[in-house]
Amino acid sequence: MLNVVWVLMLLSSVIYSFFCGSVKAVTDAMLQSCSDAISFTLKTGAVMIMWSGLMNIAEKSALTERIAAFLSPVISTIFQKVKRGSSEAKLICANMSANMLGLSNAATPLGIAAMKKLSEQSRGRRATNDMCMLAVVNCSSVQLIPSTLIAMRTAYGSSAPGDITVPIWITSALTLAFAVVITKIAERRSSND
Repeated sequence: MLNVVWVLMLLSSVIYSFFCGSVKAVTDAMLQSCSDAISFTLKTGAVMIMWSGLMNIAEKSALTERIAAFLSPVISTIFQKVKRGSSEAKLICANMSANMLGLSNAATPLGIAAMKKLSEQSRGRRATNDMCMLAVVNCSSVQLIPSTLIAMRTAYGSSAPGDITVPIWITSALTLAFAVVITKIAERRSSND
């Protein structure tokens, strides 16, 4: 559906340019946009490759496992029916540590695998409290290294692309705490009904 919308917008702008006599301006803008997109992709891609390499080193040096071990007590507190050391707990820990380290490409499959494990407990009837909590924690996770935003700021010529790190720590920690509290309140209300 979205592809249809984009095609309709593109076609309507080209047709409109014929009637207004601004075909050259539209063509120039399209070519410049393509050039800008390719340049932005290359700049951002280079920074993302560097961060992915560093995160791969962190993963191979067992840093992610140490973070997962650190998060284990937190997970057993937040997730009611997930037992410490279970396969679900390990997947949730891995997902959270990947998110914290800015490994969004690795965090997504881990989150999906954790959700599948949690859905086996619900027997496909409806989303459990733990499944809802995983979605909330995954969406509002704390990022220690906001590599995507740093890459984008670098690509756009920021003189200090890493200056956003501390504000991101603060806002993401507050967002995560607020999201967990609200989810816990919703869990209590649904269990009382």
